[in-house]
Amino acid sequence: MTEQVVERFKPTSGRIMGTVGMVLVALVLVLGLIDPDSGFGGPVFAGAVAIGVLTWASTLRPAMWVTTESLVMRNMFETVTIPLAAVEQVAVQQVTAVRAGDRRYISPAVGRSLRQVMKTRRGAGAPGDTGDDAAASAVTTSYADMVEDRIRSLAADAAAARGIRPRSDEQVGLGREVRRRPAWAEIVLLVAAVLALVVSLAV
Repeated sequence: MTEQVVERFKPTSGRIMGTVGMVLVALVLVLGLIDPDSGFGGPVFAGAVAIGVLTWASTLRPAMWVTTESLVMRNMFETVTIPLAAVEQVAVQQVTAVRAGDRRYISPAVGRSLRQVMKTRRGAGAPGDTGDDAAASAVTTSYADMVEDRIRSLAADAAAARGIRPRSDEQVGLGREVRRRPAWAEIVLLVAAVLALVVSLAV
């Protein structure tokens, strides 16, 4: 039975740059298809495909959501599904880090910038911050905190519903049920593009 999505978390970075990058890649591919002799064929075409896959996988593919039973992290080249009741710790810094079954899982979908992490560590409203910088940091930081608290709360509720005590052997055992599904479409396309690039350079 398909699990119902309870909540989706908005990605915090990379979307604009990723979109711009994909538009540029698409432009190169279109030029290569229209006129193969224009200099946009062969190695350039294959390289553009490889760059496009990497851009998509690193900036637009990552996502994170919670279902009735699981925390789902869709990363560059795999999707990790963690039983909610198995979540032991959650921390959102530059990336979201989740500990389950004595293992650590990372998602780049939600995080703080390095500057925001440093501001958080030395305290909000540090001398020298402008009003605009402080306001922007507060918005992002509060969202990261909200995601962290929300996952922690949902995980605690899921564990309580199943009668699982925090850090118990049962919780650790449940953490071994984490599922990792490779993103075969992206992997195959990237490998094919890299091989095509190598062959075209060798010819």
